[in-house]
Amino acid sequence: MTDPIGDLITRIKNGYAVRKRKFKVPYSATKENLAKILVKEGYLKEITVEGKKPQEKQLVVGLKYPHQEPAITNIERVSKPSLRVYLQAKKLKPIRSGFGMRILSTSKGLMTDKQAKKKKLGGEVICQLW
Repeated sequence: MTDPIGDLITRIKNGYAVRKRKFKVPYSATKENLAKILVKEGYLKEITVEGKKPQEKQLVVGLKYPHQEPAITNIERVSKPSLRVYLQAKKLKPIRSGFGMRILSTSKGLMTDKQAKKKKLGGEVICQLW
């Protein structure tokens, strides 16, 4: 697999499309951090890690349906392996009038665009969602 983060984003989008409650994805620390941000911001219900050995580990992602509707209307990968997209802190503008968010990979780790702007950090735009 050339883009594991893109795979996670696609699985989230497809899971919501078919109204799944949970799904499993191969584990990586970056995917776990990305999912933790989505849980903290209220877009996912929960995440857990299954398996003991590194090659057996899987990330179990629980999807959230407030008022019987998916919590995420759209999620898309912005920076891809073939085309990296970087933004400076001063160029971080609100998405969907503040109802959406971006997740950035900064020198201080993964964080939302609001956190990055507050800390005056730019970085690679991993994804955006609303």
